[in-house]
Amino acid sequence: MAQKAAVESQKKMIDLISLCKRRGFIYQSADIYGGLQGVYDYGPLGVELKNNLKAAWWRTVVYERDDIEGLDASILTNRYVLRYSGHEATFADPLVDCRKCKARMRADHLVNGKCEKCGSNDLTEPRPFNMMFKTTVGPVVDEESYAYLRPETAQGIFTNFQNVIDSTARRLPFGIAQIGKAFRNEITPRNFIFRVREFEQMEIEFFVMPGTDEKWHKDWVEMRVDWWKKQGLAEENLELVHQKPEELAHYSKATVDILYRFPHGVEELEGIANRTDYDLGSHSKCQDELGLNAKVSNNEHSTAKLTIRDLATEKDLVPFVIEPSAGVDRGVLAVLTEAYTEEALDEGKTRIVLKLKPHLAPIKVAVIPLARNNEALVEKARSIKNMLQKLGVGRILLENSGNIGKSYRRHDEVGTPICVTVDFETIEGEGETVTIRDRDSMKQERISIADLSDYVRKFYL
Repeated sequence: MAQKAAVESQKKMIDLISLCKRRGFIYQSADIYGGLQGVYDYGPLGVELKNNLKAAWWRTVVYERDDIEGLDASILTNRYVLRYSGHEATFADPLVDCRKCKARMRADHLVNGKCEKCGSNDLTEPRPFNMMFKTTVGPVVDEESYAYLRPETAQGIFTNFQNVIDSTARRLPFGIAQIGKAFRNEITPRNFIFRVREFEQMEIEFFVMPGTDEKWHKDWVEMRVDWWKKQGLAEENLELVHQKPEELAHYSKATVDILYRFPHGVEELEGIANRTDYDLGSHSKCQDELGLNAKVSNNEHSTAKLTIRDLATEKDLVPFVIEPSAGVDRGVLAVLTEAYTEEALDEGKTRIVLKLKPHLAPIKVAVIPLARNNEALVEKARSIKNMLQKLGVGRILLENSGNIGKSYRRHDEVGTPICVTVDFETIEGEGETVTIRDRDSMKQERISIADLSDYVRKFYL
């Protein structure tokens, strides 16, 4: 039974990867040169899906709340930021080499202590491998001219903490949200876009009064699980895991991981950490006088006093921080996995449909002229497409393939919720009507063009 489930999961991953390439969601980067391991490019539909997921997150955590500000910090990171955050000393994975086949892999991913490639147990002792990408800044290459590509988006938020307070006059509790690229030199990238070297994060640092952190931590876990459900993830495919003390990162007091049942197994989708005052303390020159718990004592490269005024005591304090951190790419993989459906049709046929939530669908409406060579049909379809595009609900596509059946199947595969067909009755009939086809039910109905904008607006807005 377990073996059958594993085979089915592997098949689903293969089918999903095939669909992603065939329909323009995700490509292997530099494929014409053999690719670049652990790096992927998002195609015409993939970039729409990815942007829609990010937009949904931003609406929820920034626009729909009154206590979170946005930020877009730089990718290039001053080396001292990552030194005093603890990343230079601790941001490492255990690396082993196989003496037989020369493969390199993470020691903590081994099954029964054997090489993933050849099965040999003749491995070197694990040694730490720092995953940060190092680069030089400026024309001179020496020990004083290097920086890092950020391994996470969090530190840019912490180093801008005082800037945000000064420019917004925020009081506790409040948060700073950021979506951006991060880079980790993974030893063994794997499982499509799940573990890669270049990825995006959706991250919040939510600053709270010390003593209220545990309640806020619990609240954020519940809010984040609820958000993923609204993106279409089924409750039975989500799981919460409280990290054990020995598993916690160097900055964490407590971390809860939201796991998802991916085709390759149940793994982390998002982590919600209680980072206490570690980061602001580490970047603050006043850590000793404030009695912070940061583990570094030399902050000569920081000129900041990263505190906020407690109005009750009229004293400065360093707030605690709750960090919900989600991977955009893992989110894309999760919603694709959940949406991918194979349905049996009549006469033994099967259709593939991506049952994406409408707000995530790359194409919101496909407008299809029944005959591609009929100028009147095509022009009418184009005018309808332009009319609907002005609604601002997302991408409206003119699908001029000339084969209505294949057009429907294509848009089922890419998750388009609504198809609008322009036929001869549209241009020759008295009422100027079109056919609307629903993706999930495949039901069709006739509707007046005059009512079409309201129909689409109500569906999406």
